[in-house]
Amino acid sequence: MEVKAVYKYARISAKKMRDVAQEIQGLSVSQATDILSYTPKKGAYLLNKTLKSALANAENNAELSVDTLVVKSVMVDEGPTMRRTMPRARGSANMIRKRTSHITVILADQEG
Repeated sequence: MEVKAVYKYARISAKKMRDVAQEIQGLSVSQATDILSYTPKKGAYLLNKTLKSALANAENNAELSVDTLVVKSVMVDEGPTMRRTMPRARGSANMIRKRTSHITVILADQEG
């Protein structure tokens, strides 16, 4: 059985988030939590929150055993981009793009 958790509008670019997400795919939940807690990146913190949410969904809603769960997939999609302007010389302005992303974590029972 599969359980998922979604974190929408996370204030980090999808490109930075995907580097962290690739590290935990296919691992057990305990290994993934250990790796994320010792990774010094903002994306690791946000992904750890989403992983804990998926774990709580599995435990409370689907009544699955936490020990047998594996990270089946982690999808990071681009969210909407907030656009801000930064004043520059001679009355011109540059665009600042504050990117967001949507994080989806899917957990599944370990096969075998």
